[in-house]
Amino acid sequence: MVKNSFISVISQKEKDENKGSAEFQIVSFTNKIRRLTSHLELHRKDYLSQRGLRKILGKRQRLLSYLEKKKKIKYVIKN
Repeated sequence: MVKNSFISVISQKEKDENKGSAEFQIVSFTNKIRRLTSHLELHRKDYLSQRGLRKILGKRQRLLSYLEKKKKIKYVIKN
């Protein structure tokens, strides 16, 4: 999983400090989106999961736009 490889790069002390960073949250939201998408392929009528997926997509989009405004990133995550 991408999140585990992302976390393993960071040392234990830094990991506790960086969980709230926008970059870490984007990575964790991306992993949740992938899991929910694969779940919804099997369970098409799970409307509560669809709603959760839309909420997570909105949160990730807001974080990406925040980082772009702050000029912290020039590159948008490719899925």
